Amino acid sequence: MAIAADPATVEAAAKNARRNEGHHHTGGAVTGRASRSAWLLTGVLAVCSLTVLLPLYLTVTMAFKTPEQSVDGNGFSLPAPFNPSSFADAWNLVGFPTAFVISVLVAAASVAGVIVLASLAAYAIVRQWDHKLFKYSYFYLLAAMFIPFPVIALPQVKLTAYLSLDNPVGVAVLHILFQLSFSVLLYSAFLRSIPGELEESARIDGATTWQVFWKLIFPLLAPMNATVGIFAFLAAWNDFMMPSLITANPDLQTIPVIQQIFQSSFSTDYNVAFASYLMAMAPTIIVYVFAQRWVMSGVTRGAIK
Repeated sequence: MAIAADPATVEAAAKNARRNEGHHHTGGAVTGRASRSAWLLTGVLAVCSLTVLLPLYLTVTMAFKTPEQSVDGNGFSLPAPFNPSSFADAWNLVGFPTAFVISVLVAAASVAGVIVLASLAAYAIVRQWDHKLFKYSYFYLLAAMFIPFPVIALPQVKLTAYLSLDNPVGVAVLHILFQLSFSVLLYSAFLRSIPGELEESARIDGATTWQVFWKLIFPLLAPMNATVGIFAFLAAWNDFMMPSLITANPDLQTIPVIQQIFQSSFSTDYNVAFASYLMAMAPTIIVYVFAQRWVMSGVTRGAIK
């Protein structure tokens, strides 16, 4: 014998079915919009990537071409025959070994100085934030970020000459000072995410402030150290204006300045010029490729926390 269904139950089941169907269509629409947005974003990133990859491809291909191929008007063609001698010519023409060593020393000194001084300054500011002196010192450092170098270029040139720092040492010192503002900002944001209880427990065990920083806090700053170090390295390695103005001896110039000085020597040997450019930017590419993971991690953690 058949059992008659309750009309209210049937109506409720129908409403649930329509509601589930609506949710299904809504979810499908949301998924479709997300998919289209993802494809659009991918397309934009691909176009932006071309603005970097195409010049890089042109630099690599031109560096391995012969002088005849480099002026044939087809810059994007592959080198045929393969000509690595352009690097030897660039190495000897611009005095690359000396300029490379000077650039490495200036960049290394800048990175080490920025990491040590900025981390110490940020630690003091964050842990003594209630004191007006440290708070105003933080704002003073941030204000220095808005002063462009050309505004103070002439006083810096006169001051370094007066102190006998018109050499790569003075360039490294100025790089450290100019990087302090931004680096202290990054370190301060990161240090605020480290709980003070860690330091209190270390002090209970008898650790001094110096020991707390170097043995406890500084190792925790590893992601931000990598971030600050990369920014300081790129700023020091690629800088042209500061060493060209500060360094008085042309034989002690960094790679960007040496390349500019010998630019007329390349004449129409574009393959030699591009080989020189590729050797100059190779260290920055290598360093950034291997350290970009820590750079993004440090910036993200410092910004969110």
